[in-house]
Amino acid sequence: MRKIAFYGFVVFAVLLFASCLKKDSGCPYNELTVKAPDSEVQQVEQYLAGKGITALKDSSGVYYVVEAAGAGKVPEVCSIISVNYTGTLTNDQVFDKSNGTPVTFRLGELIPGWQKGLKYIQSGGKIRLFIPPSLGYGDKDAKDANGNVIIPANSIIVFSLELTGVQ
Repeated sequence: MRKIAFYGFVVFAVLLFASCLKKDSGCPYNELTVKAPDSEVQQVEQYLAGKGITALKDSSGVYYVVEAAGAGKVPEVCSIISVNYTGTLTNDQVFDKSNGTPVTFRLGELIPGWQKGLKYIQSGGKIRLFIPPSLGYGDKDAKDANGNVIIPANSIIVFSLELTGVQ
């Protein structure tokens, strides 16, 4: 009888312990803690001042203007998002856009500037992000498939985004 009680207790303890373990969400991404250096933040501030744009600042150094807050789900690093977007350089040259058809991405696979900025809107929202180089494409030229430079190294980039869905 004692053996049955002992084994019953062991099984109960194992099940209790197993239920306390963190479930694997299947998401390999963590919230980023990167910050742009002060020199890059100052460059973004100078750009915004020169254009007369009033923007809010995330602690990472990304500046943003919420154009519409949206009413749906707020994206997290492991969310799958659908967006319409246009990416430009500070000279207003478009380097990429979605052409009106939403594109789907996992937020954790995108540049830090998107990860930091998109948390300020919900599904259905619109935002403009002003991204310092270290939270965008960094100190290397971004090239197209033909080897042409589309984003020069150390560029501030501007994204206009419409968050059409969050899963």
